[in-house]
Amino acid sequence: MILGSKTKQKIDKMDIKEIIDKNITNWLKGSYDQQTKDAIVDMQNNNTQLLEDSFYTNLAFGTGGLRGIMGVGTNRMNIYTVGMATQGLSNYLNEVYPSEPISVAISYDNRNNNTLFANCVADIFSANSIKVYMFDAMRPTPELSFAIRELGCKSGVMITASHNPKEYNGYKAYWSDGAQVVAPHDQNIIDHVNKITDAAQVKWEGNKSIIEYIGSEIDDKFIDHILALKLNKSAVDKYGDFKIVYTPIHGTGVEMMPKSLKAYGFPNVELVKEQAIADGDFPTVIHPNPEDPKALAMAMELAQEIGAELVLATDPDADRIAIAVRDFENNLIPINGNQTCALLSYYLLKAKSDIGQLKSNDYIIKTIVTTELVSRIAEKYNVECYNVLTGFKHIAAVIQQNEGTKNFVGGGEESYGYMIGERVRDKDSIASAAMICEIHSWAKSQNKTILDIIIEMYLEFGLFLESQVAITKTGMKGGEEIVQMMKQYRENPPSEINGQKVTQILDYKTQIATNLETGESHKIELPMSNVLQFVTSDHSIVSIRPSGTEPKIKFYFGVCEQLASKEKYAETLILAEKKIENIKKSLSL
Repeated sequence: MILGSKTKQKIDKMDIKEIIDKNITNWLKGSYDQQTKDAIVDMQNNNTQLLEDSFYTNLAFGTGGLRGIMGVGTNRMNIYTVGMATQGLSNYLNEVYPSEPISVAISYDNRNNNTLFANCVADIFSANSIKVYMFDAMRPTPELSFAIRELGCKSGVMITASHNPKEYNGYKAYWSDGAQVVAPHDQNIIDHVNKITDAAQVKWEGNKSIIEYIGSEIDDKFIDHILALKLNKSAVDKYGDFKIVYTPIHGTGVEMMPKSLKAYGFPNVELVKEQAIADGDFPTVIHPNPEDPKALAMAMELAQEIGAELVLATDPDADRIAIAVRDFENNLIPINGNQTCALLSYYLLKAKSDIGQLKSNDYIIKTIVTTELVSRIAEKYNVECYNVLTGFKHIAAVIQQNEGTKNFVGGGEESYGYMIGERVRDKDSIASAAMICEIHSWAKSQNKTILDIIIEMYLEFGLFLESQVAITKTGMKGGEEIVQMMKQYRENPPSEINGQKVTQILDYKTQIATNLETGESHKIELPMSNVLQFVTSDHSIVSIRPSGTEPKIKFYFGVCEQLASKEKYAETLILAEKKIENIKKSLSL
């Protein structure tokens, strides 16, 4: 459930009941199919709580677009909420480009109702005289972003709920730069969608003559783009034949990932066969999220069985990637999102520097909740590091802003999403996987492992460790509880965390950063966002934010310890882990 800016305002119970009754009446009397109306009546008779959750608000664009549980209602993913969103987007496109030909690209992942929603979107766009390029089968999110730019589209839609549970589906809206929509387009689209109050306002009958199916020709160009990112051909050529296990977790990476890796120089990829089957019920995992170690269990087991050196796992729409590598006892261990982001940043800058390709106007990007290790690495190579709000649309916005004047090298966030180069403007697990495999080959060329490289970073810059706690609050009541939690932290911020004095408070909603030691404040030059950060005297950082795509409030923790030697790694890591646990306890988490 994602609340728009208007529905986040405090509304009393009477207002909520009026909204629910009005929405239900509109659907029962409006242009909705009989099966939908029967389902509403059934909820009225048998499940009033589900009825309230389904109708008390409308799905709205958040940091990840339109996303929610599938079912009947204004607060659910169904052909009507999808159709109204598409009609609103169509109206906005025709308003923005009144005298230009407009085209859009559409893709989808493996989720239930994927083709139902995708075909619905294609029909509505075409009914509004908008040319549609529709992938002939499921494709990864990064390939859709690439296709939008490659085909000169004005917009695009990806039908996916990313790593959410099987009950969810979603709708990511993209603009002409291949990135998810940002201001002012995001709010303008919402405004246009809000004007669509009945299914009768939607143009449902598609114009098949302007729907064109695309496939292998875009695949080939996408792979060519990835091949152009290679920095160390000799290491790949000499050491690229190591064993890799890959799981798409039933999703879209199943074809593109092995094909891309083979073209790049890594032919020895073994698929987890049970998870190479497209299935929206995700029968082999509890959550189709590569951040969850349980989702990697089958891949880790296969890797152990065949002696693979690297494990790769992607989420259903193949924008996020998780990896596991061998430790010093030859056991497979997962590498977290912050470590992978720092590893990629370090290698990209070092490799470019080594071959004389690093330029004075190069830059990298991370989000405000991503490890500060990335900033330290950027400082060493005298490269600018941008800090942006959570969400890859903010990374893409910086790229667009700097287009033609500065060179984007790479960027990422702690939640297992990374991007290399400017051709794709969203998280890209395919290019990231190729670069991770290149790093592994480069490490092998020096008789090292990826873990060796990570520890070398820690020795040079400090051992940075991060952790996260996510508290789920579902339904209408849960949304109110999250609002109250953020209000409490703003009105009564902690003076100490884990015995360390809070020295700075950064409030991205008021856009004010305050130094509590000097009393000085300055404006945060980022868009307004409901995020709080507390910095302590030992430079630990606690960040708090409601999720834009899930009914959760998230707490992020970052600490740093100095690492004296490789031999001290294990005990220094334990010190950092204890510090994070103590921070959690001090905040009663």
